[in-house]
Amino acid sequence: MTNAAPDILRIAVAQLNPTVGDITGNLAKAREARADASRQGADLVLFTELFIAGYPPEDLVMKPAFVTACEEAVREFAADTADGGPGVIIGTPLKRESGVHNSVMVLDGGTILAERHKLDLPNYGEFDEKRVFQAGPSMPGPVNFRGVRLGIPICEDIWGKLDVCETLAESGAEILLVPNGSPYYRGKVEVRQQVAIVQVIESGLPLLYANMLGGQDELVFDGASFAISADKSLAFQMSQFEETVAVTTWRRGRDAEGAQTGEPDGWVCSDGPMAIIPEKEEADYRACMLGLRDYVNKNGFRNVVLGLSGGVDSALCAALAVDALGEERVRAVMMPYRYTSRESLRDAEDCARALGCRYDIVPIHEPVEGFRNALGQLFEGTEEGITEENLQSRARGTLLMAISNKFGSMVVTTGNKSEMSVGYATLYGDMNGGFNPIKDLYKMQVYALCRWRNAHVPPTALGPSGEVIPSAIIDKAPSAELRPDQTDQDSLPPYPMLDDILECLVENEMGVDDIVARGHDRELVHRVEHLLYVAEYKRRQAAPGVKITKKNFGRDRRYPITNKFRDRQ
Repeated sequence: MTNAAPDILRIAVAQLNPTVGDITGNLAKAREARADASRQGADLVLFTELFIAGYPPEDLVMKPAFVTACEEAVREFAADTADGGPGVIIGTPLKRESGVHNSVMVLDGGTILAERHKLDLPNYGEFDEKRVFQAGPSMPGPVNFRGVRLGIPICEDIWGKLDVCETLAESGAEILLVPNGSPYYRGKVEVRQQVAIVQVIESGLPLLYANMLGGQDELVFDGASFAISADKSLAFQMSQFEETVAVTTWRRGRDAEGAQTGEPDGWVCSDGPMAIIPEKEEADYRACMLGLRDYVNKNGFRNVVLGLSGGVDSALCAALAVDALGEERVRAVMMPYRYTSRESLRDAEDCARALGCRYDIVPIHEPVEGFRNALGQLFEGTEEGITEENLQSRARGTLLMAISNKFGSMVVTTGNKSEMSVGYATLYGDMNGGFNPIKDLYKMQVYALCRWRNAHVPPTALGPSGEVIPSAIIDKAPSAELRPDQTDQDSLPPYPMLDDILECLVENEMGVDDIVARGHDRELVHRVEHLLYVAEYKRRQAAPGVKITKKNFGRDRRYPITNKFRDRQ
């Protein structure tokens, strides 16, 4: 290896899908990516944050054997680089005298050239890194890689206010290479690019942002890696929601500002992909699909089962399941009772037929009547109401769990964020399940995604084209069908109104006065706020589901169950 400064540096960005805890599998994936990058002529492969461990590893980091195994895997990988092929920057937890760190190791020539530790540990929203990591003991300096001085800030190091990038530039860094584990929410790509531009302005250096891909529990990492040139222009843009290894070519040469000021030559990206980032409905749909696919596959489920009611929520979940897993791995079950309409029976069957998945009908009259008979003496003299309605939902939940137990299928639960916000769901009934792909979608977003899917087939989808969600399902009034002629609006305000109030309360933490100023009735806002708070105990027992918004339940919004506060000013 020579340390003479080159004029060209080919950097491969490994936008891949690791699995938390699968150290052997992640190492194999890294080796395969390096071999691919070598065939493409790369000098260096940049992997993402904590790649060898998977991200986020959470309390696995507290297990010494896990941290040791991660470092041993990276040292094994370092030996591979003795073959004269590309060097490597890869993320791993490291235990040092200063503590356990979120780190990267730079590998080349069969050795470990350097290690750098994350300085700024995020502790907000979905992040809780201060729980398991120690911040780096000192400001990181550049790493000399084959004559090029690389600054390697790690994820939050470019989001916070510790001036890591500016310090790296002052220390002689020529390019900023940033490994990230940045999860998806709607509009996140633009947010990341604006953060990167600020650092480019502060440091005067080009910045390459490599982001992880894949689903991990509630989180979806969407890739969309990119670079910003020193002149603040977009140098390249990788695809979103797609696993890929892309080689980018960087050359020494003045950018527009350098040519005018006579500053020393900098690095300019002369070749790289320029993918189109999906619009919001497509991005949300693909995030839900990827999150469901990875949750099922990474946890070893062979197939899934869901209740298909003839309503819009279960129809969208069925479409997502078929797109994510293929029709042969999806079973839809209609469980009619005396209040199930002919239209719902027809719509559910039409949806299953359009998707091509297995469709079964399991009537619930006998189990429901069995429950009612068993409770008859105890309930004697009381009026029928929600209790009896919920017996229907709980009978359905029990049957789905029985199918799950018998055939090893994971139950996909199908409630949307509007319902989960106000508790319009039945514990141990329609809330039963292992994962919910639409948990973080408000009702009106569910409708939007249904319409989008009927007009498009997303990349990597395994389902058919055409109208897979019958228009009759989208057009009819939503109903739980637990009593005669029931509609959701018997119990809830119209969904456009409800969703707006909920977004104000949940996403934006707005006060009642400010929500009323948007045109909403004060008493209605108070009612929705009350329902939101008292349903917290249900949400704590809900299945995990894909994070789509900036503030999902569980990871981001953590309210107490016991809570007497109400905004009555």
